[in-house]
Parts: sequence; structure tokens; C-alpha cells
Amino acid sequence: MPQIINPLSESSDGLFENNPDKTSIEQFRFFHADEGKPLATPWQVALSRAIMLREYQLPEGIILDCACGSGIQIAAYSEILKRSIVGVELNQNRARASAVNFRTIFTERGDDDIDRLKNSVFIVGDGRDGSAIKALLNLKNEPVAFLHLDPARPRNSRAHALSEMEPRLDEVFAGWKPHLKCGETGPAILLDLSPRLSSTQMLEVEDLVEKYWPKTSKTWTWTSRGGGRIDRLALWLGAIAEPNSPRRFVRIPPEPTTPPFILLGGKSITEQESGLNKPYVQPQRGNYASIIDAALVESGLADDWLSTMSIGTYVWAESKGRRPIIYHQNAIEATSSKYANLVVATGRIVDLINTELVIESADKFVDIFLHHDIAKLTIRASLDPSHQPKLQGSFDRQLAKRHGSKKAFLLQNPNGENYLLCVTN
Repeated sequence: MPQIINPLSESSDGLFENNPDKTSIEQFRFFHADEGKPLATPWQVALSRAIMLREYQLPEGIILDCACGSGIQIAAYSEILKRSIVGVELNQNRARASAVNFRTIFTERGDDDIDRLKNSVFIVGDGRDGSAIKALLNLKNEPVAFLHLDPARPRNSRAHALSEMEPRLDEVFAGWKPHLKCGETGPAILLDLSPRLSSTQMLEVEDLVEKYWPKTSKTWTWTSRGGGRIDRLALWLGAIAEPNSPRRFVRIPPEPTTPPFILLGGKSITEQESGLNKPYVQPQRGNYASIIDAALVESGLADDWLSTMSIGTYVWAESKGRRPIIYHQNAIEATSSKYANLVVATGRIVDLINTELVIESADKFVDIFLHHDIAKLTIRASLDPSHQPKLQGSFDRQLAKRHGSKKAFLLQNPNGENYLLCVTN
């Protein structure tokens, strides 16, 4: 039997897993019942997404999350859109935690619109059954203006089938289609999915959407908090899709007060994402080498971004893995607002070192570094994990005894056995 929980009066008694959210400037502490913390959306990500959503015209109606977990994302929607919300969660403890977390956010951000708090509810129940949820709330004639869905996925798995999501997308679509407000471009839905989805699975999701709402607008959104990894992959549909932009990349900065960097464009998803063109090319002294953020490359928008950087002709020396690399003619201006921490390292190639990088060759490398007046060098190459710290330590100790003036990094040429010495200043 579904149960209504009112965030205005719900007690935190019996709730555990009360953890700080380090991404919030308010220093929130949230409850995450039944080991829910690893599944929860960080407040900074939730808030950034809600601010993005504010740019779109949503119709009047219910703001709904039908698998709300700890409730952080739907609480962010309420805070930014200034609307009451409905959160549904099958797990009773998590539903209670959602209600308490929502009240915490409302209170600590100093909102005085008590009606928004009073009119927001969380439900312990099956989020797939739209008719039952609306009947329970006596909202028979009120449409759903916006639906958020973040289904649970198998833990500790590098891949999973769409059928392993809980709740399944098709079940939610079938249960809520009669209640969703649908405009010319389709209903406003945000599907928060696994960043591990393959391009084939992404197309499966698109096909499923088309089955229920033909010709719905779609924008895939890759969100990263840095470190070269995708933290969130979402599909924005209908009224919240970006016209003529099948892809969007969002970089959440480390500072909570700094707005995210957003890049739109790209091409539609294909069955086999072809990746970036990688011709065989030898680097040249005097040109530049840059390591581009792997998350940006994964989004398929790296070339769109590089076209704005005024770096002249460039080629991809490596487009896969942790260190995508380009060789280019002109320097990247690190102070540019377009830089946005999307370049891991960039520098002018001053030498090509045709020597294997091992412990025994460390002194030879140091002699070359000193010839180029290097004071500090970082190894940016894939080495044996047991060797890299020893080599880096040897370089640090020997260079510290000298009086160089330049910073540099050492990069392995993906197209050969040599190493590139790149000066960064």
C-alpha cells in the first residue's frame, strides 16, 4: 500500500548514514538510507542541472521524480524552479530520507515560501504506476509537467542491459504516458542513465522513446567533474532538448561558486561511434602537444571545442584512453575562458628522445632536461606502476639540485617509441 510522507513533519528518527556533501557551499548533511550514498547525486551537480533546466519553458503541472532515491536532485529542481514536487521511492527508508533532505535544503537555504514545502510530498510506492500515484494524491486532472528518472543499475558492473534498470524505462513510459504534458517537441523528460552505456544501448534508448513519443527532440548530455571521467550521462527530451544540438558537454568546476562550462553541438549518435580521425603523424620540434580532457573527447564534442581555440592545424595523435593527444601549430592560451580546464597539459615540443624510459636511463633523461633548462618535469606517460614513482622521484631529486627555470612534461609519442619533451612556459 503506497504511503504519503510529508517533508514538513517527517522525523529523522531511525535514519542513519548522515553524511556531508562536500560539493555544497551550504555544507549540507544528507541522509542516505540503506547504503544509498554511492547512488546519490552530489548537490553541486544537482543544482547545476536544475539551473540548466530553468532555461526551458515548462508547462504548468507536476514536477515528478518517480525513483527519487535520496531526493537531492528533485529538491534542487524545487529550489531553482520554485515549484512543489512529488518524489516516489520504493524503499521506505530512502523515501523518508528524501523528505528530510528536502526539508534540510529548504530550511538551510533560507526559503520562506512555506506553501512549497507543505505542498511537496514523497511517496513510498511503485513509481511506475502513474494512475495510482495521481489517484493517491487526488491529482486526477493535473498533468505532469516534467519527469525525472534515475533508475538503479547493477552495482560493480562495467556494463549492463537496459532490462536490468530498476524501474525499467519502458515500464515508466507506459505508466506515465497518459499523464505527461506533451508539446510539439514531445514531453519534458530527463533520463539520468549510466555513463557506461554503449552507443548501441544509447540508440536502444532513443528507439524506446520513439515508440512512445515519435519525433521527440533529444539531446544527450555528458557531465564531468574532472579527472577525465564522465560522472553522468543523461538524455534530455522534448521541451528540454536543445534544438539542433544532439550532444551537450557539461564540465562542473571544482569551485562550487563557479558556473559550469557548457558546450553544445555535435552529430547524432550512431551505431558504431567512429571516434576521431587519427592519421599517422610524426611530431615536430617547435610544434605543440596537448593532452585533451578524456571526458570531452568521449562526448564527441572535442573537435567542436578545438575549432574555437585558434590553434591552427591540428591532428589527433591519440583519441582513446586516459590521455587523448593532439599535435598543433599554435599555442593554446591557458588564460582563455574557453580553456575551462579541458586541457590537461599543453606545451611546445623542444626535443624527441629516442630512449626507453626505464630506471637505468633516468640519468640520460636528466641530462637532456638540463640541456633545455628544465627545473620541474612531470611524467605523463603510461609506465609500469612500480617504475613510474621511482622515475618521477629520481627526476625531482636531480632537478631540484640544479637551477633550471622552465616547467615541462614528458609525453610518449603514441605513433612511435620516442618521448616528447614539452615545455609549458
